[in-house]
Amino acid sequence: MPSHRKALAVVLLSGGLDSATAAACAKRDGFDVLALTVVYGQRHARELTSARAVARALGAREHKVVEAPLDRFGGSALTDPRIKVPRGRNTSSMSRSIPATYVPARNTVFLALAAAYAEARGARAIYIGANAIDYSGYPDCRPEFLRAFERALARGTKTGVEGRPIRIKAPLLRKDKASIVRLAARLKVPIQRTWSCYLGGRVACGTCDSCLLRLKGFREAGKTDPVVYAARPLRRRKR
Repeated sequence: MPSHRKALAVVLLSGGLDSATAAACAKRDGFDVLALTVVYGQRHARELTSARAVARALGAREHKVVEAPLDRFGGSALTDPRIKVPRGRNTSSMSRSIPATYVPARNTVFLALAAAYAEARGARAIYIGANAIDYSGYPDCRPEFLRAFERALARGTKTGVEGRPIRIKAPLLRKDKASIVRLAARLKVPIQRTWSCYLGGRVACGTCDSCLLRLKGFREAGKTDPVVYAARPLRRRKR
């Protein structure tokens, strides 16, 4: 009998809203999800808990958790406790320069691991929740970087050389955060199980760049974020 198994896609799943929505997009596009979470020496393990919960909720066929200890190199507020995580900034301040939360070459490492997983499993695509619109000071979230990496895979992998290149898909790349929130709701992403805060703890801080951008997205989408925050920015009253 002919096989009716779906094509496979590896999804880089951090446990945050964007990566969870990217996973839901992969399912929408007809793929079975192979979730990949990378423990890279980040400040806390809270997002790993969320990644596992999201993978279960979305029915991932597999969920691999691998280690890439980037904290051994430092250079980021997310891997070096001596570097402060920026807090309480407005979007104008966030966009002036590459932030302290940039982890050197993180997406390069993550995509390489995802490519190895994809090639080993025969997956046709890699999904990543990269975003270059609603504030992205990270150079490894730019469309030109993702295109260049896809070209490298076409030339440096067995599947690429044999004419079956692995595609890199970034369905959120040109969406603002409000649009991502609406898409997540439409695709029934388990939003309450996601974690975007750069800091650990029982509740999200509400003041780091990631929390502020997430809350801004929910506010502009006209929706309430089900995640609990220690603090929420006050909305300015119109005069």
